[in-house]
Amino acid sequence: MRSALAAAVVLIPSLVSAQTVGSEHEAHRLHGDPKAYIAALDDPTRDAWQKPREVVSALNLREGNAVADIGAGSGYFTLRFAHHVGPAGKVFAVDVSKDMLAELQRRTAAAKLANITPILAAPDNPQLPANAVDVVFFCDVWHHIEQRGRYLATLAPALKRGGRLVIVDFHEDSPVGPPAAMKLTREKVVKEVEAAGFKLAGEHRFLPYQYFLEFVATGDRGSR
Repeated sequence: MRSALAAAVVLIPSLVSAQTVGSEHEAHRLHGDPKAYIAALDDPTRDAWQKPREVVSALNLREGNAVADIGAGSGYFTLRFAHHVGPAGKVFAVDVSKDMLAELQRRTAAAKLANITPILAAPDNPQLPANAVDVVFFCDVWHHIEQRGRYLATLAPALKRGGRLVIVDFHEDSPVGPPAAMKLTREKVVKEVEAAGFKLAGEHRFLPYQYFLEFVATGDRGSR
């Protein structure tokens, strides 16, 4: 079982470059210092390889869509989603860290965005409302979740008919991200998600260090 500290950061993205913090292991140690970790997440060098504008564009979101940003952190993608889906849309910003959500709420207020709903979630349940989400989005978070099959079961009821599950995470040989032992191969992720009742519906290959996978529910889950 993980320590209380590890459980508290299980959904916070681990995507700090080795150049920024000295080593991949050092990046994970920053989880215990929210201010330092937020600064690392906001490092301008991240944009060069994370390509946030391209990622959001590839999702082909529409005005009025609802997105769940799991492991929202301080809002790197949340704020972009909020602008993209417009006032009629909604972004559920899900995290297990009160400090991260406090910073996100500060940024939300500063940007005068009214379409972001913060959710302080449990490590094993994002606590999303039923049939409310068009896209559930994980960026550099999936490798942190311990009971991934169980977690997937909590996501299915939240998805609207035709909703998508999107996972962006690090290739095992990427020079950024968590220690190699924590990284999950693309093949392993696809196998796990498909075993939980989803199917791979699309894949984007423009990110240099990460796979970018889109899944849809199969069977009864996709026909609600």
